[in-house]
Amino acid sequence: MRRTGPKTLAPALEALEQRFGRLDAIKKRIANHHIETPSWAYGDSGTRFGVFKQAGVPRNTFEKMEDAGAVHKFTGVASSVAIHIPWDKVDDFSALSEYAQEQGVRIGAINPNVFQDQAYKLGSLTNEDPSIRQKALDHILDCIEIGKTVDSKLLSLWFADGTNYPGQGDFRRRKQYLLENLTTVYKALPADMRMLLEYKFFEPAWYHTDLADWGMSYAFCRHLGEQAQVLVDLGHHPLATNIEHIVAFLIDEGKLGGFHLNDKKYADDDVSVASFNPYQMFLIYNELAAAEDDPAAQDNIAYMIDQSHNIKPKIEEMIQSVVACQVQYAKALLVDRAALTEAQKNGDVVRAEEILKEAYQTDVSPLLAQVRMEMGVDPDPIIAFRESGYSEKVARERQGEGAVTPGG
Repeated sequence: MRRTGPKTLAPALEALEQRFGRLDAIKKRIANHHIETPSWAYGDSGTRFGVFKQAGVPRNTFEKMEDAGAVHKFTGVASSVAIHIPWDKVDDFSALSEYAQEQGVRIGAINPNVFQDQAYKLGSLTNEDPSIRQKALDHILDCIEIGKTVDSKLLSLWFADGTNYPGQGDFRRRKQYLLENLTTVYKALPADMRMLLEYKFFEPAWYHTDLADWGMSYAFCRHLGEQAQVLVDLGHHPLATNIEHIVAFLIDEGKLGGFHLNDKKYADDDVSVASFNPYQMFLIYNELAAAEDDPAAQDNIAYMIDQSHNIKPKIEEMIQSVVACQVQYAKALLVDRAALTEAQKNGDVVRAEEILKEAYQTDVSPLLAQVRMEMGVDPDPIIAFRESGYSEKVARERQGEGAVTPGG
């Protein structure tokens, strides 16, 4: 890998300025584009066939914060960490929050777990047993209290609830249970906290899932109120779904809460951002960048990575994913919006597509390197991380069993 320096960047940046203009404004937007990393991606993970161990993985939530701090140090844009309860449960969440800040990060979205306990085999908030519904509800309410303690502004909800066989459950009754319980959760939210409601097409419920797609999530959020918004996971759709259309629709409705960023080839693969379909990622970011230019569009969208790094080194893969987000966002910012709108209004289909392709096919690595240097970050994050010796250091220090993401 070769190192980047100011002298090698100057000609490329000059060419970009001449071609697209607006580089100063674009650099500011890239520097302010925050990507949250997930605590669970720093521990050992695998498939249902086995967990693959790595040296130096965190043994507890505090060490996860250390690794998240390293990602932020080498990217400059990953200053918050999503946590999963009970995977990240500690005796003192105030102490955890303080420790995270010492590592240069803060705690972000709170993710309750209502799918792993044996009681939830037939559902959590949609279970026919009222005591199990209450158990799940109490856990989510406890997570809101944790969020208050660590000053989190996001409650991120995903439910594995569904059925595996026809006749196993009543669709309408389960829907009513879910709305009743989500209403209780919504009323418990502090005024500055948002509920992000995720969905999933299938798995582990093979016949039906109670929140199967973005439309169902949107319907519940409309019932609940302004603080409830849809969370789009890029892997939670049938193959060939036009995700950028969904994103644009939800933005226009003011109901796009945020993302779980990843990529897929077959199902919910949870692989590295833009590793299989970078053009789709660019088109999604194109809609987001366009909305940022619209004063009437919503601007409170949360970007969170959700991946299972089974065979890649955890921190390197996370840096790689953050950079992948920056690449597609930077390309989307290069799109000539005025020219695109003109082509669209004139019915010039070829020109409209070529405007997008011109931005997508542009090498933005010099632009991103310049942004990082201006932020005081190394222009080559992965190279800098490898040269830092951090992986070797934690491999020596962290002896014993590492944290495991159950089912990850």
